[in-house]
Amino acid sequence: MQPLFDFIGHFWWLIFPLSGVVGGWSKAWSKASEQRHQRRVELYRLRNQALSAEQAGEAEVAALLAAHDDVNRRWLDYELDVGKLIDFPVMTDVREPLTVAFLRAKREADGLRPADPARMGNRTRLDEYRAAVRSFELAFDIAEREARRIRDSNFSAEERQKLATARKLLRIAEDEAATPAERQTAYKRARHELEGLIVLPDATRAALEEKVARMLGTGRSAAT
Repeated sequence: MQPLFDFIGHFWWLIFPLSGVVGGWSKAWSKASEQRHQRRVELYRLRNQALSAEQAGEAEVAALLAAHDDVNRRWLDYELDVGKLIDFPVMTDVREPLTVAFLRAKREADGLRPADPARMGNRTRLDEYRAAVRSFELAFDIAEREARRIRDSNFSAEERQKLATARKLLRIAEDEAATPAERQTAYKRARHELEGLIVLPDATRAALEEKVARMLGTGRSAAT
């Protein structure tokens, strides 16, 4: 320790320059540490932003799929129920522009629907799918409102009578209290009454035939 004190005693004037150098080193070290900390904070923020954006994208795809499914279910309520189609025939009348617009919007949304939601792809595809689903929802709402407003008013008095008869016959065809022969006859007569008035989609006809066939305790061929 004595040599150190002797050195300081002889070269005390070096303390001030050295303190400046040490101070400069200290400041540089502190600044570098602060920069490293800021880079870590920025990297953490960017990673969180990327994760949040990915999670937001997945949530949006899930919401769009749910909206798409909801409109499809609403359409199936008509497509699989002959009674509703008789009450609101515009929903399957391809001569109606609003019906055509709805069916076109459905095809577009179905075509853009991702097979794997987790691999939606780029932002452009998501934007296209979002626009298609919104158009599908809007087109269906407009077509449904018009169908419920018009009901069967586009038909003549004679045609409306046939539709009313078809409704009654279908109720008999689905009535468990009726005999198998009565159900089968009622179904065939209902089909006859609807010919030329309402075009039943394949899914509608298949669902009705399957239902009647089950009630008759036979295969579908018995209902045709």
